[in-house]
Parts: sequence; structure tokens; C-alpha cells
Amino acid sequence: MNASQVQAFFEILRQANPSPQTELEYASVFELLAAVLLSAQATDVGVNKATRRLFVVANTPQKLLALGEERLADYIKTIGLYKTKARNLYATCGILVNQHGGQVPRSREALEALPGVGRKTANVVLNVAFGEATMAVDTHIFRVSNRTGLAPGKNVLEVEQQLLQRVPQEFMVDAHHWLILHGRYVCQARRPLCERCAVVSQCDSAPMAAAR
Repeated sequence: MNASQVQAFFEILRQANPSPQTELEYASVFELLAAVLLSAQATDVGVNKATRRLFVVANTPQKLLALGEERLADYIKTIGLYKTKARNLYATCGILVNQHGGQVPRSREALEALPGVGRKTANVVLNVAFGEATMAVDTHIFRVSNRTGLAPGKNVLEVEQQLLQRVPQEFMVDAHHWLILHGRYVCQARRPLCERCAVVSQCDSAPMAAAR
């Protein structure tokens, strides 16, 4: 995919969805952080189902600490790896209260120091909550970036660095949402829906798709 194709690729995605949003449900920066932390190896639908119950009773670090790790785990037990996630989220709440005045920090370093928060989670919070031009590379973005030729890479960090170099600045804030949604609903893992893809003419895999 050359530079002009990259430009067209994102122009088409923007025209179809001018204001893309995360599908995780949240009403505060802390709720977003908690939801993203819980979303590892889980679907947004599954996380939303659990957090709808959880956030009614505990939607701040202080309230989650008061709830206790055991009861927290009970609220999120429908999510995979829920015991580990409950332990990490509970510990994260302790750090937020004791070191950050109960607020979610805005720096990558401070975010990645929180239990259960890796580079991808930090990127999501920095982008969605604070409007920073970051790339949170998940399995969908990794697949789309490699399959289309947009930003090939052997691992998520390579893809992230490629995307930061190749995506035009005007699209940067929303780009990771467009790529996630495209991977989730069109450029799917088992069978990409090339026949309904609006950006197929920009895709490096388009000749192979047409040959099927």
C-alpha cells in the first residue's frame, strides 16, 4: 500500500464513520481504564455485560477498594481470567488512591506502572480519554495492518511503529478505532468480507481476494 492509497484508505473509513468510538461502555476515565484492563482476551460485549453490574456499585478507585477483591471478582466472573484481572484491578485502585489522588495518570510511564496495564491499555487510555495520537495495536489492528499492507510487522510493536509513521496526521486520533472496527466487522480473521469492503481497492490482498 503506497502513500496515496493510505490517504484514500483513511478518507474512505472517515467518510463512512466520521466519529468512531470505542465499543466499551464507560462514563469516566477510571471506568475506561477499568474496562480496558478487563478486556484483555475478552470481548467488549462480555466486558460491558460485567461492568454494567460492577459500575453501579463501584465506579471509582475508592469504591472498588471498599468493595474488596473477592466481591470484585464475583462481579466480573463471567470474564476470562477474572481472578487475575480482579487482583490487578484491585491493586491498581490502591496505587491510584495512594499515589495519584484517586485520579488516572496521564503519562504513559505512570499508566504502564499499574498492575495489569500494558502498552496497549495505556495507548487506549491516552487516546480515548486524553485525545493523544497513539496506536493501541490489538489482534484486529495487527491483522488488518499486515493483510492490507498498511503497516506490516512481525509483532505488535513493529506494527505500532509503522502505523505511527504511515498514518497521515489528520487521521491519527481516530485511526485505531477505524482499524479495530474494520477488523472486527469486515476484515475478519477466518474469512475477510472483501465483497463488502469499502477499501478493497487500496488493499494489497485485493488480487488474492478477487481470485477466490
